[in-house]
Amino acid sequence: MSNFTNVTVLGTGVLGSQIIMQAAFAGKNVVAYDIGQEQLNKLPARWEWIRGHYRNDLAGYTDEQYDAAVSRITVTTDLAEAVGSADVVIESIPEQLELKKDVWAKVGAAAPDHTILLTNTSSLRPSDFAGATGHPERFLALHFANTVWRNNTGEVMATSFTDKKVFEDTQEFARQINLEVFPIHKEIPGYIINSLMIPWLFSAAKLYLAEAADPQVIDHDWKVSLGSPRGPFEVFDIVGFNVAYHIIMGGPYAEMKPFAEQLKAKGMDRGRTGLGDGIGFYEYDEQGQIVRPNPDWVIYGD
Repeated sequence: MSNFTNVTVLGTGVLGSQIIMQAAFAGKNVVAYDIGQEQLNKLPARWEWIRGHYRNDLAGYTDEQYDAAVSRITVTTDLAEAVGSADVVIESIPEQLELKKDVWAKVGAAAPDHTILLTNTSSLRPSDFAGATGHPERFLALHFANTVWRNNTGEVMATSFTDKKVFEDTQEFARQINLEVFPIHKEIPGYIINSLMIPWLFSAAKLYLAEAADPQVIDHDWKVSLGSPRGPFEVFDIVGFNVAYHIIMGGPYAEMKPFAEQLKAKGMDRGRTGLGDGIGFYEYDEQGQIVRPNPDWVIYGD
Protein backbone atom coordinates (compact mmCIF):
# COMPACT_ATOMS: atom_id res chain seq x y z
CA MET A 1 0.00 0.00 0.00
CA SER A 2 1.39 3.40 -0.94
CA ASN A 3 -1.56 5.76 -0.49
CA PHE A 4 -2.15 6.36 3.19
CA THR A 5 -5.19 8.62 3.35
CA ASN A 6 -6.63 8.12 6.83
CA VAL A 7 -4.39 8.45 9.87
CA THR A 8 -5.37 8.00 13.52
CA VAL A 9 -3.22 9.34 16.34
CA LEU A 10 -3.76 7.97 19.85
CA GLY A 11 -2.85 10.62 22.42
CA THR A 12 -3.08 14.39 21.99
CA GLY A 13 -0.37 15.59 24.37
CA VAL A 14 2.70 17.62 23.51
CA LEU A 15 4.09 15.24 20.89
CA GLY A 16 0.81 13.60 19.93
CA SER A 17 -0.63 16.96 18.90
CA GLN A 18 2.46 17.68 16.82
CA ILE A 19 2.13 14.32 15.04
CA ILE A 20 -1.53 15.07 14.32
CA MET A 21 -0.66 18.39 12.72
CA GLN A 22 2.33 16.95 10.86
CA ALA A 23 0.07 14.45 9.13
CA ALA A 24 -2.80 16.87 8.53
CA PHE A 25 -0.50 19.56 7.10
CA ALA A 26 0.83 16.91 4.70
CA GLY A 27 -2.72 16.38 3.41
CA LYS A 28 -3.86 13.39 5.45
CA ASN A 29 -7.26 13.03 7.08
CA VAL A 30 -6.49 12.65 10.77
CA VAL A 31 -8.54 11.36 13.68
CA ALA A 32 -7.25 12.55 17.05
CA TYR A 33 -8.16 10.20 19.90
CA ASP A 34 -7.84 10.74 23.63
CA ILE A 35 -9.46 9.21 26.68
CA GLY A 36 -11.42 12.30 27.75
CA GLN A 37 -13.11 15.34 26.26
CA GLU A 38 -11.06 17.59 28.56
CA GLN A 39 -7.89 16.68 26.65
CA LEU A 40 -9.58 17.19 23.28
CA ASN A 41 -10.90 20.59 24.34
CA LYS A 42 -7.30 21.81 24.65
CA LEU A 43 -6.54 21.17 20.99
CA PRO A 44 -7.79 24.45 19.43
CA ALA A 45 -5.37 26.41 21.63
CA ARG A 46 -2.66 23.91 20.80
CA TRP A 47 -3.24 24.40 17.07
CA GLU A 48 -2.72 28.14 17.47
CA TRP A 49 0.49 27.57 19.43
CA ILE A 50 1.81 25.28 16.70
CA ARG A 51 0.63 27.72 14.00
CA GLY A 52 3.05 30.35 15.27
CA HIS A 53 5.95 27.94 14.96
CA TYR A 54 4.92 26.78 11.49
CA ARG A 55 4.70 30.41 10.40
CA ASN A 56 8.20 31.14 11.71
CA ASP A 57 9.93 27.90 10.74
CA LEU A 58 8.46 26.63 7.46
CA ALA A 59 9.35 28.21 4.13
CA GLY A 60 6.32 28.95 1.99
CA TYR A 61 3.89 28.64 4.90
CA THR A 62 0.44 30.19 4.49
CA ASP A 63 -2.44 30.48 6.94
CA GLU A 64 -4.70 29.02 4.25
CA GLN A 65 -2.63 25.83 4.21
CA TYR A 66 -2.76 25.62 7.98
CA ASP A 67 -6.51 26.25 8.19
CA ALA A 68 -7.03 23.49 5.62
CA ALA A 69 -4.92 21.17 7.79
CA VAL A 70 -7.03 21.94 10.87
CA SER A 71 -10.18 21.21 8.85
CA ARG A 72 -8.85 17.71 8.11
CA ILE A 73 -8.66 16.85 11.83
CA THR A 74 -11.56 15.23 13.66
CA VAL A 75 -11.59 14.28 17.34
CA THR A 76 -13.14 11.46 19.33
CA THR A 77 -13.04 9.67 22.67
CA ASP A 78 -14.35 6.44 21.08
CA LEU A 79 -11.36 4.21 20.35
CA ALA A 80 -13.16 1.80 18.02
CA GLU A 81 -14.55 4.72 16.04
CA ALA A 82 -11.11 6.34 15.91
CA VAL A 83 -9.41 3.38 14.24
CA GLY A 84 -12.31 1.95 12.23
CA SER A 85 -11.23 3.45 8.88
CA ALA A 86 -7.53 3.97 9.58
CA ASP A 87 -4.81 3.18 7.09
CA VAL A 88 -2.24 4.01 9.76
CA VAL A 89 -2.55 4.17 13.56
CA ILE A 90 0.15 6.02 15.51
CA GLU A 91 0.22 5.59 19.28
CA SER A 92 1.67 8.38 21.43
CA ILE A 93 0.44 7.58 24.93
CA PRO A 94 2.36 7.49 28.26
CA GLU A 95 5.35 5.18 28.64
CA GLN A 96 3.55 2.53 30.67
CA LEU A 97 3.86 -1.01 29.34
CA GLU A 98 0.55 -2.36 30.68
CA LEU A 99 -1.32 0.69 29.40
CA LYS A 100 0.15 0.21 25.93
CA LYS A 101 -0.77 -3.48 25.94
CA ASP A 102 -4.34 -2.67 26.90
CA VAL A 103 -4.77 0.04 24.27
CA TRP A 104 -3.15 -1.99 21.50
CA ALA A 105 -5.33 -5.02 22.23
CA LYS A 106 -8.40 -2.83 21.66
CA VAL A 107 -6.90 -1.26 18.53
CA GLY A 108 -5.94 -4.63 17.08
CA ALA A 109 -9.49 -5.89 17.49
CA ALA A 110 -11.09 -2.82 15.87
CA ALA A 111 -8.73 -1.69 13.10
CA PRO A 112 -9.09 -2.91 9.47
CA ASP A 113 -6.94 -5.77 8.23
CA HIS A 114 -4.72 -3.50 6.14
CA THR A 115 -3.91 -0.98 8.90
CA ILE A 116 -0.27 -0.36 9.76
CA LEU A 117 0.15 -0.19 13.55
CA LEU A 118 2.83 2.20 14.78
CA THR A 119 4.12 3.09 18.22
CA ASN A 120 6.00 6.27 19.07
CA THR A 121 7.30 4.82 22.33
CA SER A 122 10.35 6.72 23.56
CA SER A 123 12.12 4.02 25.54
CA LEU A 124 10.14 0.77 25.73
CA ARG A 125 10.89 -2.17 23.47
CA PRO A 126 8.08 -2.47 20.87
CA SER A 127 8.32 -6.27 20.73
CA ASP A 128 7.30 -6.38 24.41
CA PHE A 129 3.79 -5.30 23.45
CA ALA A 130 3.60 -6.24 19.76
CA GLY A 131 1.72 -9.43 20.61
CA ALA A 132 -1.06 -7.47 22.30
CA THR A 133 -2.13 -6.14 18.90
CA GLY A 134 -2.94 -9.61 17.58
CA HIS A 135 -1.13 -8.53 14.40
CA PRO A 136 2.59 -8.32 15.24
CA GLU A 137 3.51 -8.59 11.55
CA ARG A 138 1.89 -5.17 11.00
CA PHE A 139 3.30 -3.58 14.13
CA LEU A 140 6.51 -1.54 14.43
CA ALA A 141 7.87 1.81 15.63
CA LEU A 142 7.81 5.20 14.00
CA HIS A 143 9.60 7.57 16.34
CA PHE A 144 9.19 11.34 16.03
CA ALA A 145 11.38 14.07 17.46
CA ASN A 146 9.84 16.92 19.42
CA THR A 147 9.17 20.07 17.37
CA VAL A 148 8.64 17.62 14.52
CA TRP A 149 7.82 20.31 11.93
CA ARG A 150 11.44 21.49 12.26
CA ASN A 151 13.28 18.43 13.59
CA ASN A 152 11.48 16.19 11.13
CA THR A 153 13.16 12.86 11.79
CA GLY A 154 11.27 9.60 11.40
CA GLU A 155 13.08 6.65 12.96
CA VAL A 156 11.43 3.52 11.55
CA MET A 157 12.29 0.46 13.62
CA ALA A 158 11.15 -3.08 12.90
CA THR A 159 10.77 -5.88 15.42
CA SER A 160 11.62 -9.50 14.67
CA PHE A 161 7.91 -10.02 13.90
CA THR A 162 7.49 -7.15 11.43
CA ASP A 163 6.75 -8.04 7.82
CA LYS A 164 9.43 -6.61 5.52
CA LYS A 165 6.86 -4.96 3.25
CA VAL A 166 5.21 -3.24 6.21
CA PHE A 167 8.65 -1.95 7.24
CA GLU A 168 9.13 -0.54 3.73
CA ASP A 169 5.57 0.86 3.54
CA THR A 170 6.08 2.65 6.86
CA GLN A 171 9.14 4.38 5.46
CA GLU A 172 7.06 5.52 2.48
CA PHE A 173 4.33 6.82 4.81
CA ALA A 174 6.94 8.72 6.82
CA ARG A 175 8.16 10.42 3.63
CA GLN A 176 4.57 11.30 2.71
CA ILE A 177 4.22 13.27 5.96
CA ASN A 178 7.49 15.11 5.29
CA LEU A 179 9.82 13.21 7.60
CA GLU A 180 13.44 12.40 6.88
CA VAL A 181 13.55 8.64 7.30
CA PHE A 182 16.11 6.77 9.39
CA PRO A 183 15.55 2.99 9.11
CA ILE A 184 16.64 0.90 12.10
CA HIS A 185 16.88 -2.77 11.18
CA LYS A 186 17.49 -4.29 14.62
CA GLU A 187 15.28 -3.46 17.56
CA ILE A 188 16.83 -1.44 20.37
CA PRO A 189 15.05 0.52 23.12
CA GLY A 190 15.55 4.23 22.54
CA TYR A 191 16.26 3.98 18.81
CA ILE A 192 19.28 6.03 17.72
CA ILE A 193 18.52 9.47 19.08
CA ASN A 194 17.22 8.50 22.53
CA SER A 195 20.00 5.96 23.03
CA LEU A 196 22.35 8.91 22.71
CA MET A 197 20.21 11.60 24.35
CA ILE A 198 18.78 9.94 27.48
CA PRO A 199 22.17 9.28 29.15
CA TRP A 200 23.14 12.88 28.38
CA LEU A 201 19.96 14.29 29.90
CA PHE A 202 20.23 12.08 32.97
CA SER A 203 23.86 13.14 33.49
CA ALA A 204 22.68 16.74 33.66
CA ALA A 205 19.87 15.76 36.05
CA LYS A 206 22.41 14.04 38.33
CA LEU A 207 24.44 17.27 38.46
CA TYR A 208 21.30 19.09 39.57
CA LEU A 209 20.42 16.44 42.16
CA ALA A 210 23.94 16.75 43.55
CA GLU A 211 23.37 20.53 43.78
CA ALA A 212 26.50 21.12 41.74
CA ALA A 213 25.00 24.05 39.83
CA ASP A 214 21.75 25.60 38.65
CA PRO A 215 20.15 24.34 35.42
CA GLN A 216 20.95 27.52 33.51
CA VAL A 217 24.63 27.28 34.52
CA ILE A 218 24.85 23.64 33.42
CA ASP A 219 23.19 24.54 30.11
CA HIS A 220 25.43 27.54 29.52
CA ASP A 221 28.60 25.57 30.22
CA TRP A 222 27.52 22.88 27.75
CA LYS A 223 26.67 25.39 25.03
CA VAL A 224 29.89 27.39 25.37
CA SER A 225 32.11 24.32 25.65
CA LEU A 226 30.56 22.29 22.82
CA GLY A 227 29.13 25.02 20.60
CA SER A 228 25.70 23.44 20.98
CA PRO A 229 22.57 25.54 20.39
CA ARG A 230 20.81 24.03 23.44
CA GLY A 231 21.74 22.70 26.84
CA PRO A 232 20.22 19.60 28.45
CA PHE A 233 17.62 21.42 30.55
CA GLU A 234 16.42 23.31 27.48
CA VAL A 235 16.01 19.90 25.83
CA PHE A 236 14.10 18.60 28.87
CA ASP A 237 11.68 21.48 28.29
CA ILE A 238 11.28 20.57 24.62
CA VAL A 239 10.76 16.88 25.40
CA GLY A 240 8.29 17.69 28.18
CA PHE A 241 8.33 16.71 31.84
CA ASN A 242 5.60 14.07 31.35
CA VAL A 243 7.70 12.12 28.87
CA ALA A 244 10.82 12.30 31.03
CA TYR A 245 8.84 11.29 34.13
CA HIS A 246 7.32 8.21 32.50
CA ILE A 247 10.65 7.13 31.01
CA ILE A 248 12.21 7.22 34.47
CA MET A 249 9.34 5.54 36.29
CA GLY A 250 8.87 2.86 33.63
CA GLY A 251 12.52 1.99 33.01
CA PRO A 252 15.62 0.75 34.83
CA TYR A 253 16.44 4.18 36.24
CA ALA A 254 16.00 3.82 40.02
CA GLU A 255 18.70 6.38 40.73
CA MET A 256 16.71 8.97 38.75
CA LYS A 257 13.45 8.63 40.70
CA PRO A 258 14.24 11.57 43.03
CA PHE A 259 14.51 13.71 39.91
CA ALA A 260 11.22 12.31 38.58
CA GLU A 261 9.58 13.23 41.89
CA GLN A 262 10.77 16.81 41.46
CA LEU A 263 9.51 16.90 37.86
CA LYS A 264 6.10 15.92 39.17
CA ALA A 265 5.97 18.19 42.21
CA LYS A 266 7.50 21.32 40.68
CA GLY A 267 6.18 20.84 37.18
CA MET A 268 3.50 18.31 36.28
CA ASP A 269 1.28 18.88 39.33
CA ARG A 270 1.29 22.60 38.54
CA GLY A 271 0.79 22.41 34.78
CA ARG A 272 4.37 23.52 34.12
CA THR A 273 5.77 20.74 31.99
CA GLY A 274 8.06 22.55 29.58
CA LEU A 275 7.94 24.52 26.38
CA GLY A 276 4.44 23.34 25.50
CA ASP A 277 3.08 25.02 28.65
CA GLY A 278 5.30 28.08 28.36
CA ILE A 279 7.21 27.18 31.51
CA GLY A 280 9.48 24.33 32.60
CA PHE A 281 13.07 24.82 33.69
CA TYR A 282 12.72 28.15 31.90
CA GLU A 283 9.92 30.62 31.27
CA TYR A 284 9.10 31.28 27.59
CA ASP A 285 7.41 34.03 25.61
CA GLU A 286 4.69 33.43 23.00
CA GLN A 287 7.35 32.78 20.35
CA GLY A 288 8.94 30.05 22.45
CA GLN A 289 11.99 32.14 23.33
CA ILE A 290 13.49 31.93 26.82
CA VAL A 291 12.60 34.87 29.05
CA ARG A 292 14.38 33.74 32.22
CA PRO A 293 15.14 30.65 34.31
CA ASN A 294 12.14 29.38 36.26
CA PRO A 295 12.84 30.41 39.90
CA ASP A 296 11.31 27.15 41.15
CA TRP A 297 14.37 25.28 39.91
CA VAL A 298 17.04 27.77 40.90
CA ILE A 299 19.23 26.72 43.84
CA TYR A 300 21.89 29.41 43.91
CA GLY A 301 20.78 32.14 41.51
CA ASP A 302 24.08 32.28 39.65
